[in-house]
Amino acid sequence: MTLLWIPLLSLIGSLLASFTGKLSRNQSAIITAIMPILGLALVLSLAPDVLAGETLYSSLPWIPELGVNLSFRLDGLALLFCLLILCIGLLVILYARYYLSENDSMPKLYAYLMLFMTAMLGIVTANNIIQMWFFWELTSISSFLLISYWSHKPEARKGARMALAITGAGGLALLAGLVLIGQLVGSYELDVILQSAEVIKSSSWYPVILVLVLLGAFTKSAQFPFHFWLPHAMAAPTPVSAYLHSATMVKAGIFLLARFYPALAGTELWFIIVGVTGLTTLLVGAYIALFKHDLKGLLAYSTISHLGLITLLLGLDTQLATVAAIFHIINHAIFKASLFMATGIIDHETGTRDMRKLNGMWRYMPYTATLAMVAAASMAGVPLLNGFLSKEMFFAETLHQQMLGSMSWLIPVLATVAGALSVAYSARFIHDVFFNGEPKDLPKDPHEAPRYMRVPIEVLVAMCVLVGLFPAFVVDPILSVASNAVLAGDAPDYKLAIWHGFNLPLFMSAVAVAGGLFIYSQRKYLFQFQASLPSVNAKRAFDAGIQQVMTWSREQVLRIENGSLQRYVFILLLSALVLAGLPLFEMHTLAGSKGLSDIDAHNAIGAALLMIGALATLVWHRSRMVALIMISVVGLMTSVAFSRFSAPDLALTQLTVEVVTVMLLMLALFFLPQRTPKESSSIRILRDLGISSAIGIVIGSICYAVLTRPHESISQFFVANAKTGGGGTNVVNVILVDFRGFDTLGEITVLGIAALGIYKLLLNLPLFMPASDSEGRPWARERHPLLLASISQSLLPLAIMVSVYIFLRGHNLPGGGFIAGLVTSIAFILQYMANGSNWIRARMDINYRKVIASGLAIATLTGMGSWLFGRNFLTSWFDYFDIPLVGKTELASAMIFDLGVYLTVVGATLMILASLGKLTAETPKEKVNL
Repeated sequence: MTLLWIPLLSLIGSLLASFTGKLSRNQSAIITAIMPILGLALVLSLAPDVLAGETLYSSLPWIPELGVNLSFRLDGLALLFCLLILCIGLLVILYARYYLSENDSMPKLYAYLMLFMTAMLGIVTANNIIQMWFFWELTSISSFLLISYWSHKPEARKGARMALAITGAGGLALLAGLVLIGQLVGSYELDVILQSAEVIKSSSWYPVILVLVLLGAFTKSAQFPFHFWLPHAMAAPTPVSAYLHSATMVKAGIFLLARFYPALAGTELWFIIVGVTGLTTLLVGAYIALFKHDLKGLLAYSTISHLGLITLLLGLDTQLATVAAIFHIINHAIFKASLFMATGIIDHETGTRDMRKLNGMWRYMPYTATLAMVAAASMAGVPLLNGFLSKEMFFAETLHQQMLGSMSWLIPVLATVAGALSVAYSARFIHDVFFNGEPKDLPKDPHEAPRYMRVPIEVLVAMCVLVGLFPAFVVDPILSVASNAVLAGDAPDYKLAIWHGFNLPLFMSAVAVAGGLFIYSQRKYLFQFQASLPSVNAKRAFDAGIQQVMTWSREQVLRIENGSLQRYVFILLLSALVLAGLPLFEMHTLAGSKGLSDIDAHNAIGAALLMIGALATLVWHRSRMVALIMISVVGLMTSVAFSRFSAPDLALTQLTVEVVTVMLLMLALFFLPQRTPKESSSIRILRDLGISSAIGIVIGSICYAVLTRPHESISQFFVANAKTGGGGTNVVNVILVDFRGFDTLGEITVLGIAALGIYKLLLNLPLFMPASDSEGRPWARERHPLLLASISQSLLPLAIMVSVYIFLRGHNLPGGGFIAGLVTSIAFILQYMANGSNWIRARMDINYRKVIASGLAIATLTGMGSWLFGRNFLTSWFDYFDIPLVGKTELASAMIFDLGVYLTVVGATLMILASLGKLTAETPKEKVNL
């Protein structure tokens, strides 16, 4: 349970942050930071065990039958990423407090940031790959929210959609790969999978699995050719860019490569795909970064390049290359987060990020300039800084590989070229922004940022220097255990030191520095050359591709969905007829060995009424009101049938649902023609008659075959365990709130979503309201009859009392939250019908959205409460207590869950019906509080 709290604390932080809207900016930042601080303290308390070589586990059953558990692990790799996520996250929280303007919502940004932190912590600590994928998709969703934070900007909306489309598609590929791995290994637990490397690699499915997993990793980490989404995601606020696109989100793809390295790496296919992709991304990103005029654009493409560098290292067939990859993950997160924050300060205090205008900032912002130049020097790989050390290891490992056979010498050459380009764009960042003359047409007068806005950059830049000067002391312990986790064994001997003597990697570094400075000095000619090349706009190409897909999809939908309800029902019934009817022809005999019960007079009369009601609905279907009355007979007789066959709970539910449904249909029919014109031709009538008869024959045959065959029912299990396991004698209610409580939670969630959807669809919807009925008679002048209003007010307290009684007895006698909720809803609906929405709103102003949210929250929190006692989600508890004036009474936690069901049903039902009812309001301005 301890490891569960690592992502759970940040999730709680997201909820807390969303409620800080009325607090000051400092208070909002402090409250948001509390949970990450507690999470960091928890991780640090576990760090000594992990640094000693131990892997910590924590697990809770989720879906044991499928081998899916809530399973967590903390090894060296997970510890490293947890520290990066939490530490940089805390710095971003402080930085964002000063970056956002007064018009921006801090609670909104903090809530999204903490949700993203939860997703990332969930990924890196997951020991179940399906659970990992769940958090993986949560990063896509939360990053979509963060990128589109400034939703009033078109580029933010488009950038968010692009990121979601690319990473979401990769996530689907990843899910397919993970499912194949789980089926192949026989377990979805990560520790089992990592120990089954030979099983995976020897399988004929290995190439498919590898490609699918790599698609997920490459799309998330912006590898070529999926790199184009990352620069457009820079429409997000700079704190988001500093967190997501340098330190965390894009590193999720790298984490995936490292996590599955023991299980998938070591083959020629891995080295070719991963190595070539990484090398291509390294060069493409570095080249494009050199020509970007926007500071965040330059940093975005440099991020792509460095992610390619890490990917290339993981694709080289050496263990030291893997150590170098882990080392560069640390270094890149430090110097790139500081550079993004420095860029944010420049943008914040000058009003622009255009390097063609930003010149000579050293005179106006010397402190920020110094910090930014140190971070940029680290990015370029200047000695005595952390970037230099991992770059040296990178150069060294490119010399010890055979990835391209006899042409493998190209790898170190191209690595040196990429290093030179890195120096060139770093030099451009430093020279063009902080020197190179005077600023031009700045929107604001440049000046230093507030003191505490610079603190996060100071911390990160200090780490650049400390790691560069004292690597063995600062970073070696965590690097060692993280490397052991990736290699699934002891890492090879390596030495982190400033000086390794005169060697070839040092010469490559010198060539890269000199070459980079030369490239920058010749930038005029390079810019001219680049301008002569055809322009490639990835965003335009992506939008065009999406538009083509949309056009094709629209054409296909229009072929199927032509607006004919008859056609839809025909296709549905025909499909059911084929799927259900064909197996009947393979049976030798329809009747089984079991006899049928005798038909008595009561059952015969009930069945006859059901058939008469159904046939009458068909005959008079063009007369809407008559058809509604006839179909209500069917519902009523169904309720009687439930009661007849000893199912009082179902009878009560059916009866109340029928009442609500009739009211809903009456409101809907008010806006529809009173009579439907005849549209079906004789041929269509014969067709419909034929298929409906065939459906009746097939369904009747299936029912007969089932009823005449002996079968074992699971009902005996519920009957035997309802009292002992759920504490109730009403088996139906115990099933709903205990045995199948998760299903009920899903159902009320769907109900709430449906109600909100109907509310939004009907919001401000103009509809034609007829002034008379089908015979031309005008509606009654008295909108709210006195007799109906008087009776409804008298019935309201009685109905509420009945609903409370039904609710309280539901655990042991027919009733429960669902039925009680419908009874309450009927009572309130009657008030709306009798007195109108203005009269109701003046006396009882209820926000039904909050009622739905409260019901879902109560039901969910009740289920989560069992975790505090080490039990599964939605495990119920009950006991007996002697209560004064009441006596011995049973109290069960399932009643609290049932309260959530009750509130959701009431809120959803009234929202749906009130949404329809408000359309008939006396004036267009009249609105119901929904």
